[in-house]
Amino acid sequence: MLNVPSQAFPAPGSQQRVASQGRSKVPLKQGRSLMDWIRLTRSGKDLTGQKGRLIDVTEDELKTHNKKDDCWICIRGLVYNVSPYMEYHPGGEDELMRAAGADGTDLFNEVHRWVNYESMLKECLVGRMATKPAAPKGMYPKSQVTDTLPREDPSSPSYDWFQTESSVTIVIYTKRKNINLASVMVDLQDDSLRAEVVINDHSYLIHIELSHEVQENFSVRVIENVGKVDVILQKRENIPWKCLGQPLEKHDSFIPKKDAGLYYRKCQLISKEDVTHDTRLFCLMLPPSTHLQVPVGHHVYLKLSVTGAEIVKPYTPVSESLLSDFKEPVLPPNKYIYFLIKIYPDGLFTPELDRLQIGDFVSVSSPEGNFKLSRLQEVEDLFLLAAGTGFTPMVNVLNYSLTHMSSLRKVKLMFFNKTEDDIIWRCQLEKLAFKDKRFDIEFVLSAPSSEWNGKRGHVSPALLSEFLQRSLENSRVFLCICGPTPFTDEGIRLLHDLNFDTEEIHGFTA
Repeated sequence: MLNVPSQAFPAPGSQQRVASQGRSKVPLKQGRSLMDWIRLTRSGKDLTGQKGRLIDVTEDELKTHNKKDDCWICIRGLVYNVSPYMEYHPGGEDELMRAAGADGTDLFNEVHRWVNYESMLKECLVGRMATKPAAPKGMYPKSQVTDTLPREDPSSPSYDWFQTESSVTIVIYTKRKNINLASVMVDLQDDSLRAEVVINDHSYLIHIELSHEVQENFSVRVIENVGKVDVILQKRENIPWKCLGQPLEKHDSFIPKKDAGLYYRKCQLISKEDVTHDTRLFCLMLPPSTHLQVPVGHHVYLKLSVTGAEIVKPYTPVSESLLSDFKEPVLPPNKYIYFLIKIYPDGLFTPELDRLQIGDFVSVSSPEGNFKLSRLQEVEDLFLLAAGTGFTPMVNVLNYSLTHMSSLRKVKLMFFNKTEDDIIWRCQLEKLAFKDKRFDIEFVLSAPSSEWNGKRGHVSPALLSEFLQRSLENSRVFLCICGPTPFTDEGIRLLHDLNFDTEEIHGFTA
């Protein structure tokens, strides 16, 4: 355990000491305001001295960093190099030095519990403690029941937990940066907690039978640049837990994603509406005790029992509509998942799906897929080729590109169908093209009516050569294609013939 400084904090003569009029602040030098600190953290300068590496810090190592120009402090298990922050601290340098080279969690909680230190100091993060520091005041120590043997690989994820009077927080240290909410899936069923974090092509799993009952609503928080995940549970009874619970199958495992298997949860059918003569928009509601966000370009599996057998089919979720305002949501993503699904009258799965009544349940898997948003970085021209319901993965790619890609000059969709009646969301696509001048849509029909004035035929060199015009001669391009397997295979072959590299093409599986 770390030796926590025993001095009163703030110090008796400190200007940070709370008085009846409130807490005074130490006057800061010019150029040392909060905005100046934010600018510094965004400058790209290495504020940790670790060149971007996250390390495990031993107690002995922490103790050596106890000077103003070399000051490391541990807060709730995370170690920060606060030397760059010294002159920006409103309470003065002396207050930070009270916890230099030690665990400052108790000191922090007495004065700064409301401060979002993880955001303020995220660029100063050195790593986490190799051994757990003393528990903060008002919290209870971690149980030894669910501990596992130390991993040989120090870069493997790990977890910890702490509690307050009314809550339990499970902390997952992925030891990777740029983890986001879509990387995390949490399911709480009958006090059995399953929390999975996808890290590149691996899966880290926490699977525990909790020692006490909790409420069904919980929250998930991700510190992306740190790679830390908090799962915050609310106790049903405000009593201290002596242990977190008992480990279940594959608890604390870190294995290749392909070996992890699929996990399903039951989702309720909320609505379904006709989009075309044979395509429906289904809306499913996740259980209140589930956190699940499907990454852009990924799919899930729907599972139904058909004549006594379980049938599974992959589908890519879509947004409710293309005609959003393309703004970041004010509230966390909602609990609904939408699917555009073509009903095949002679099929086995889709007629059964179509027969479901509002209120019935469908099992939905965790997300799968290999599409990486990093491939869209700095892309200037994005070309989308879709046939039929191969349009579905393009919906969120299109939404993401118009919302998040600052480098984007043009995104073009060539949409292949048989007849005009088969075109999904035609009106919305045309309105979007009118609303956002960066977007162009071209429809191609293989069996059009005589009144059709648009393009005709199947995917071909002539159609693609005309369509794939860059906005600038040497602009960075990326192409996505999805449809029936023959369409996708032929399209990729033609793209290669047109001298597009494999790294510039992603083929989705319809």
